[in-house]
Amino acid sequence: MTDISQMYDQLSDPFAGLGAGNIHLGYFEGPGDPATLAEAADRLTEQLIARLPVARDHLVLDVGCGVGKPALRLAGDLGVRVVGVSISETQIGIANEAARAAGLADRVSFRYADAMRLPFADASFDGVWAMESLHHMTDRPQALREVARVLRHGGVLSIADFVQLGPVHEQDQEAMTAFRSGGGVHTLTGIAEYEAEIADAGLTLTSSSDISANVRPSMMGTAEAIRGAADAFLPLMGEEGLRRLIDNFERAATVPQIGYALFAARRS
Repeated sequence: MTDISQMYDQLSDPFAGLGAGNIHLGYFEGPGDPATLAEAADRLTEQLIARLPVARDHLVLDVGCGVGKPALRLAGDLGVRVVGVSISETQIGIANEAARAAGLADRVSFRYADAMRLPFADASFDGVWAMESLHHMTDRPQALREVARVLRHGGVLSIADFVQLGPVHEQDQEAMTAFRSGGGVHTLTGIAEYEAEIADAGLTLTSSSDISANVRPSMMGTAEAIRGAADAFLPLMGEEGLRRLIDNFERAATVPQIGYALFAARRS
């Protein structure tokens, strides 16, 4: 997964600047919602928190922690302890510094780890969440099996991720290919297939929600925000790389089969 780690080592900092510390997409209430990208991203975090029924002082694993803002929000809102993992050393450094700055370093920590080979003992966590990260896995079923392994009996899982809503039309194939290659999307399936993978990992699905219509506006919004923050991206990727990045987000926003869903599950 070197390509993913390199992508996030290079671009996490400027992307975090677009979303006030978030690097995931956002949740918009409907057409005309005036929320900023940062506000919408915080809303998506709230959606995931609402699907993770854990108690104060429980231990939660954040799979694909980004630069740490969702984990810090989770710890602050619910009083849990969080361990975040990423394959980007840059993200880990930024996230640990954010935890120290927030005064939460005693409750929230971040470390390098591959989600498909988690370095934790069986039944180590009361909860696991994965915010827009499992599509990066070359073997998502293996990552889900690892999640099930490290969850205690009765432990809970919450996922936010991309899904594919039906067959891709011929006119959208090129845009879909660019979305997958440009965004490091190794695994993209329908909602039913995703649910089956969760079940096959030994987890009981408790809820599944298609929020594609709520998330899609943030794709175009992100393209516009990148264009407005071009000075932060240009030194890292050059004019051609920046043009492709913006183009990929704009085109992805027009592909109806690129969807987004939330899942919740429990280990029996």
